Amino acid sequence: MTVRKLKELYDLNLNNKLKTLIVVCANDEHTISAVSQAVLQNIVSGILIGDASKILSVCNESGIEISKLRIINQPSEELAARLAVEMINRGEGDIIMKGLISTDKFMKAILNKEKGLTDQGKLVSHVTIIENSNYHKLLIVGDVAVIPLPDLNQKVQIIKYLVEVANRLGIIKPKVAAIAPSEQVLPSLISTTDAALLSKMNERGQISGCIVDGPLALDVAIDSEAAAIKGLISPVAGDADCLLFPNLESGNVFYKVNTKLALSESAAIMVGARVPVVLASRGDSNTTKLFSIALGAVMAHD
Repeated sequence: MTVRKLKELYDLNLNNKLKTLIVVCANDEHTISAVSQAVLQNIVSGILIGDASKILSVCNESGIEISKLRIINQPSEELAARLAVEMINRGEGDIIMKGLISTDKFMKAILNKEKGLTDQGKLVSHVTIIENSNYHKLLIVGDVAVIPLPDLNQKVQIIKYLVEVANRLGIIKPKVAAIAPSEQVLPSLISTTDAALLSKMNERGQISGCIVDGPLALDVAIDSEAAAIKGLISPVAGDADCLLFPNLESGNVFYKVNTKLALSESAAIMVGARVPVVLASRGDSNTTKLFSIALGAVMAHD
């Protein structure tokens, strides 16, 4: 995955219309640097909301060019988040990004029932793209950051989000692996029974636009040799585009093992709100944040 590739997809899907990114509490070097790079590469235009004195100080110390960035002074975390959401709802921005603000305060503004960015009954989830050099293509995974223990209906919606992202990346009919500890359907393990139900729902057209199989253990989902050894015949095994994890713990561990031990590149956004949400972690690198901004631009609708 490269910014250049995401930029090509951005141009293809969004007809060259530059999207506007609004950043909440853009007071740290990592965030400002990533936004600046995205602006300089014409991926987005950028609005930084936060403590203007801190933003200017960081830019001066780090040599970040700020002439193309709009800065709005609002030192209060709560008010900065509220202002960003209001601007999005007024049509002044297309993507919102978390800067140096607690996730709780950021999400509170987004999920506000009256003035937030979500519609009633709409599930908010998290989609991550991972490029591991040991796998032959991108992996699109969920949910690794938002929903602790999704039920069956939530898993159906997460699959739809995974497919939507895959489609935007040019994958027409993605293969989705419903991950569980075993390929056997075991009544004592809800991950296996849910996976089997999801596979059957896909087979009967209740989940469309993709191929879903499960339950599949992780090794079988991404390694055709493991599938062959186990004698498993599956259209998804060894060639999955998307991984649906049964809970946040397993998904989050998978993500961090990939990025920290395998040094995989990644990009991530929160989906289900009216606009893409770049929910960057404080531990994310500049590159990850830049890729996530580019993904947000690809996913932003006209």
